[in-house]
Amino acid sequence: MTADGGGELALIRLIRDAAYRQHPDLRTGIGDDCAVLAVEPGELLLATTDLLVEDVHFRRRYADPADIGWKSLAVNLSDVASMGGRPRWALVALACPESTDREEIRAFYIAALGLADEHGVAIVGGDTSLSRSGWTVNVSLLGTATRPILRSTASVGDVVVVTGSLGRSRAGLALLEGQEPLPRVEASARAEAIAAHLRPRPRVKEGQWLGATARVTSMIDLSDGLATDLGHVVRESGVGARVHLDRIPVADSTGTIAAALGEDARIWATSGGEDYELLLTCPPAAVPGLADGLRRATGTTLTPVGEIVSGSPGVQFVDARGEPVEVTPGFEHFVTGRSRD
Repeated sequence: MTADGGGELALIRLIRDAAYRQHPDLRTGIGDDCAVLAVEPGELLLATTDLLVEDVHFRRRYADPADIGWKSLAVNLSDVASMGGRPRWALVALACPESTDREEIRAFYIAALGLADEHGVAIVGGDTSLSRSGWTVNVSLLGTATRPILRSTASVGDVVVVTGSLGRSRAGLALLEGQEPLPRVEASARAEAIAAHLRPRPRVKEGQWLGATARVTSMIDLSDGLATDLGHVVRESGVGARVHLDRIPVADSTGTIAAALGEDARIWATSGGEDYELLLTCPPAAVPGLADGLRRATGTTLTPVGEIVSGSPGVQFVDARGEPVEVTPGFEHFVTGRSRD
């Protein structure tokens, strides 16, 4: 697998050397059959896993090994963030072709470790394998929380709120999949959108801050698009939701790129997916305090975009006049006619 002729044992040594960090709650890390971890009394354990497959979740012609390593951890961090939890330990499984060289594998792990270090996460194990059909990555992440925030606890009358802005990842994908540069898109806007797609920033600090307030009634991360992910919340909570399209925050860069391509930025914001922002619900009276407090604590904005309503589970989108607008849900695996690209 490695260019210098080393096999799996050499690869494990490379990973172990790169991943070694001193963590007080890690009793035994890479090198044994299992990692040994210490959980503090009173904490609940969170567990999540995500699979990234070449030509489904990324393409090697524009995503390098470092991008893949970063994103494979980021998507899991986002899941823990959506529960208001603290990410702690990751296990990384990597399968790649025989032609993959040592430096590509090193770049993959160094990028993943860089993001892990930002959030105090230890990579404590995983697996490696030869792949006959491109890169496949599976990351499992363990975290802890004292009061996990669920997607099943939204209440009628709650406000639907999102962090940051939506649609940038879809704008980045449009640029990466395009064949020619767009003359009307400035370099800064292009760089912002592409970075949002290749190296998303999970809202870990924001999730922990929101979880600690006790005013958030439910939360989810926006991985498959607002239309799809809010749909999960209303189904699990047994309620409905109304979203006002004109209130959805869209970054200037997203609007510029969409206009240059003749696309609708609002559709990217509702259905594009992979923004990894947080969507939460809370009582109306809590919105000003949450928005001000989160901005002060993290610099991140909160924007109310709708409300939880009674009725059968479902999401209705309306325009500025309150008229219903049909919005196509985002990406879903195994559904014919829909793909992430």
